[in-house]
Amino acid sequence: MSSPALLHQVGARAWDWLAVHREHFRPRPGEDDPAQAFKPVGELAMAAAVLLREGVAGSQQAASARSLLDFAWYEALDAGDMLERVQREAPLTSACMEVYVHFHERGYRHPGLEDTLRVLRTLRGCSTAETLPYRRLGIALAEQRLGLAVAGVDDAVRATLLGGVPEPWTVDHHVAYDIAHTVFYLTDWGARPEQVHHEIADYLDLWLPVWIEECIERRQWDLLGELLATDACLPQPALDAESWQHLAVAQTPDGALPVTGNVPTGDADDVFELVYHPTLVAAFAATLATSRALTALAANP
Repeated sequence: MSSPALLHQVGARAWDWLAVHREHFRPRPGEDDPAQAFKPVGELAMAAAVLLREGVAGSQQAASARSLLDFAWYEALDAGDMLERVQREAPLTSACMEVYVHFHERGYRHPGLEDTLRVLRTLRGCSTAETLPYRRLGIALAEQRLGLAVAGVDDAVRATLLGGVPEPWTVDHHVAYDIAHTVFYLTDWGARPEQVHHEIADYLDLWLPVWIEECIERRQWDLLGELLATDACLPQPALDAESWQHLAVAQTPDGALPVTGNVPTGDADDVFELVYHPTLVAAFAATLATSRALTALAANP
């Protein structure tokens, strides 16, 4: 099991980088697809909400996460007005709801958006929209967390690729991302590891180490972070020290992580687009892993 000190180091560095580059997380004005326009700020809100939920950060790190949430809500999203406006313009999108839920659980509220969602989420178009199964699971759980009408969550889990426990040799780069996000949604971003069904947990306990080793060999740091976060969401996480050490070595002193290989250089905006996601994933994964490692130490001093 990895030491909490190493896990904290990876997370603290990542959070430092995110704080320095927070202006880049504003919604993309030129995007037609709300899911893509709000993707960076939604992911930032998720990671910050998880850090504050887990309560394992130092005072400086926790203050940084609160500051980032305030920035994202009040400045990037105009205190939620932007989410409501886009939701009305694109009635069938789930992107605004899925971003809002992370703020909602930390006490931010927008009654107008909630009223809009109560009406729109009952539309036939929302319930029949063509969506990948793991995404449908995420949507159902976001509705559940906001107290909206909910489709059958168990049915949504069974419909995912992970719910069918695919042959491990068929799990390529893209499938691994789908599997990771199924676990994130199912556990409410690591809050409820017990939600992972026994069959799925056994399957992942067996095959995650294999997929993680392949990521390390190929220097796929973004996917490695996703799989390490997946491990931290399981009922019995491995928190493998060697795997986390590889991620720590790939991280730059200022906290950035590349998708693959080395951190790129060049225009600041271009570099941000290439490194923000793996850096956010590292912050999220490190938060969960630190929390689980400390829980394990408390149980077995």
